[in-house]
Amino acid sequence: MKAVIAGTAIPRLESFKNLRKEKISTSHGSADVFKSDEFAFIQRHGIDGNTPAHIINHKANIKALSKLKAELIIGVSSSGSLKPEITPGSLIIPGDYIQLADIPTFYDDKVVHEVPELDEKLRQNIISAAKSMKLKTINSGVYIQTKGPRFETKAEVKMLSHFADVVGMTMASEATLAKELEIPYASICTVDNYANGIGGAIDFEDVKESAQSNRKNLEELIRKVVG
Repeated sequence: MKAVIAGTAIPRLESFKNLRKEKISTSHGSADVFKSDEFAFIQRHGIDGNTPAHIINHKANIKALSKLKAELIIGVSSSGSLKPEITPGSLIIPGDYIQLADIPTFYDDKVVHEVPELDEKLRQNIISAAKSMKLKTINSGVYIQTKGPRFETKAEVKMLSHFADVVGMTMASEATLAKELEIPYASICTVDNYANGIGGAIDFEDVKESAQSNRKNLEELIRKVVG
């Protein structure tokens, strides 16, 4: 079983229309999963796309994929660029991430100090698949997670730009939880806008439109990775 969690960039995977919907119950809540015998897809913002980033039940999503015995998870995440040279429309395969607050964990009742990381083998598989498509990607960089629903202030962006390359609201939580359950996790980030103060004014409708422009390439890339 191979899994994809996506949000703004891919509202639904056209390539996997025939997946059956199943509600998976876990000790952390339920998750709606579209699945076959070999593939699972979760829309992190809910089936209708109306769940805000700051109230997504990441624990239920990751636990549900664990129950399905997912052997890997690819997270497709919308992000904002913190650097002028990382232009909207880019695809970045981050090599690390920062999340300094609101860090989720499955270890609420015992002392476990997990070493968080993105899975390098899966990351390289994504990079190789992109190269085979002659798809231009940024193959390193740091993703930093902030808490929505608001975007970051210009002062926050200026500070964050010293430590990271893109900013988003979801990926780091998924990566940490997947690592705790020993599921390899890597991310494809669509760069859908410049962060506040880096470029022009931010408009969420523009973010969604930009995310959709990458959809065809993303679907093909995912197909190549998950086989």
